[in-house]
Amino acid sequence: MKLNIDPERCQGHGRCYDLAPELFGEDDEGYGRVLGDGLVAPGQERDARLAVANCPEHAIDAGRA
Repeated sequence: MKLNIDPERCQGHGRCYDLAPELFGEDDEGYGRVLGDGLVAPGQERDARLAVANCPEHAIDAGRA
């Protein structure tokens, strides 16, 4: 699984980095950003899916790596 945030959709609610701080962070303006290369380790898939499901703007994509 590989994560990506669409910057055009993200409104900076922060749910992604609140729910999965090991996968997401915030930029200087408070918008979400994917940490590292976006690849999700097998033990982090649940947290990644939780963040995707809770993004009110549907800005996070969890595609295949």
